[in-house]
Amino acid sequence: MTIEIDGRELQPPEPMERTMEALDKLGEGDDVLLLLYCQPHPLFSILKANGYAWSEEVRADGTREIRIRKQPA
Repeated sequence: MTIEIDGRELQPPEPMERTMEALDKLGEGDDVLLLLYCQPHPLFSILKANGYAWSEEVRADGTREIRIRKQPA
């Protein structure tokens, strides 16, 4: 299952808060898809420190698709 968070029109810290809530709900094989117009460097630090992996792609309109998942144990 993918949990999608469209943070493009949200004001900080709401995208971060929603992402952290979604990460708490992730099951095995699930991921979070976060849509933003910027790179969330503070989030990347938190993800790295807590054992999450992510990938990032940039759409033609500048939207960053950040896909987050738990790293295998």
